[in-house]
Amino acid sequence: MANSTDPLAKSIRGTNPQNLVEKIVRSKIYQNSYWKEQCFGLTAETLVDKAMELDHLGGTNGGNRKPTPFLCLVMKMLQIQPDKEIVVEFIKNPEYKYVRALGAFYLRLTGTDIDVYRYLEPLYNDYRKLRFKSSDGRFTLTHVDEIIDELLTKDYSCDIALPRIKKRMTLEAIDTLEPRRSALEDDFEEDEDDQLAAGLDSDSHDKDYYHGRSPTRERDQDRKRDSHRYRDRDYDRDRDYDRDRGRGRDRDRDRDRDRDKERDHHRLRGEREYGHERDRERDRERGRRRSRSRSRDRKDRDGDERRKRHARMSASPKKRREGPDGEPKKKKEKKEKKDDGTDHPDPEIAEANRLRASLGLKPLKM
Repeated sequence: MANSTDPLAKSIRGTNPQNLVEKIVRSKIYQNSYWKEQCFGLTAETLVDKAMELDHLGGTNGGNRKPTPFLCLVMKMLQIQPDKEIVVEFIKNPEYKYVRALGAFYLRLTGTDIDVYRYLEPLYNDYRKLRFKSSDGRFTLTHVDEIIDELLTKDYSCDIALPRIKKRMTLEAIDTLEPRRSALEDDFEEDEDDQLAAGLDSDSHDKDYYHGRSPTRERDQDRKRDSHRYRDRDYDRDRDYDRDRGRGRDRDRDRDRDRDKERDHHRLRGEREYGHERDRERDRERGRRRSRSRSRDRKDRDGDERRKRHARMSASPKKRREGPDGEPKKKKEKKEKKDDGTDHPDPEIAEANRLRASLGLKPLKM
């Protein structure tokens, strides 16, 4: 029952006050340790002490979308629904700026359109600094008037969708809201009064100075002075117009010249780049052609060597026996052994056999 709304609480905009916060954000708040430990059992009186301990604003932050204490206290105010007088005291608190921001945020969620404009617009004059914790967990610096402007002009604030309210001009048109009066208007009115008094003093001095002159003469002099002033003003205007027109022509001429120079520069650079690219392409084609011819010569050379090697390896035994002229190699004929005994190892016997052979006698055989 710790998360249930007070039974005596009234419905806001036709629904449960806690339903003004989205279900996902509401479930994150219910699971937060600050809500369970610090917000349990709070009442409208004890809520002020927790609000005075706030040191920053924000919605949900971090990877798990952890809610800030400010958002938990807003949820607690929606749950217990404090009286309007307590909320107005929060807004009018001049000492604690985070208490004022808490009251303004709650009134923006639950208040009527007239109450929102009536109690929040005076806070535009509060320029005190506030710490705001963004969705990524970092602290940024903002101001009270910026928070009020966000509540009056934006649809989302602190990860909560703000209820729609009528435009101020609509409420002024139906006479339900008075026109807004800025705090600076009093200063402006004082300045205007001082200027008006100074102007009256100068007029009275002029009247006293020209008291003895004729009204007709003064009228003629005023007319002449006005005519001279108008003529001088027209002359100055024409001169300024001619000067501006001349400057415009010079400016257009300079712009055209700069444009032509830039166009020529880009064209020349494009031609140079195209020429360089064409030369590089020609060099690459020449290199490819040279590499193809070199690879073709290498292939021819390798083919010739392969054919020669194949021819040597596949030659028939018959051709191997042929000589260089294609004729078969002749076997060494064995020397026929002579029977006449002239080749006897003994030289004397061989000599005697040659002599006997010449005489027709049989050789000696020993």
